[in-house]
Amino acid sequence: MIDLMLVDDLALLRKGLVRMIEADHDLQVVRQASNGQEAVTMLREMKAAAQPLPRVILMDVRMPVMDGISATAVIAKEFPDIRTLILTTYDEDDYAFTGLHAGAYGFLLKDVSTRDLHRAIHAVADGDAVLTPRITAELINRDRAYARHKVSDPQARQQLDKLTPREYEIAGLIAQGLSNQEIAQRLTLEITSVRRYVSRILDKTGLRDRTQIVITWFQAGMSD
Repeated sequence: MIDLMLVDDLALLRKGLVRMIEADHDLQVVRQASNGQEAVTMLREMKAAAQPLPRVILMDVRMPVMDGISATAVIAKEFPDIRTLILTTYDEDDYAFTGLHAGAYGFLLKDVSTRDLHRAIHAVADGDAVLTPRITAELINRDRAYARHKVSDPQARQQLDKLTPREYEIAGLIAQGLSNQEIAQRLTLEITSVRRYVSRILDKTGLRDRTQIVITWFQAGMSD
């Protein structure tokens, strides 16, 4: 069972999301908050009381008291085992990218289908990042621009130097926006093998998720 927290200032939206989420019997919403500060306070109280924390948080962006980006940064620092998904709309790409850099594991559009919502939650709970192809492409374009106009980051290069040739190859494919399934097909590997390689890449580099692999790749100057 995957426990979730919903953070949104609109009670009706939270109610609708609960119905969508719990249509999957492996998912349950255990906490709800109306703003980022309330969510952080709730998590701190749960931790102090030795209560189980949610594995995944669905976080709105624009909220009173504390916005979702600020809350995500606090949660990523204080509760690193919790995976946060940013809730956004088509005209909020900048919020999505800021959220990713703040520590979110990805983002969902607010008009997400029930099926895609379930898939995203399960993926994030398993440690994957969740990005739509459009945002993946935009993230890659932004970091390619960074690589073209900045001197490569020695620390980023040192992180990638820890990888074996095969791990390096897979990191490059992740930076191109390929999913685990697409990497498996490209390299004629089992998808379980690709997942193991990705886990090793994260362990060796100290990076949190696939998004950070993309960012590190281009910061290292590997734009080609």
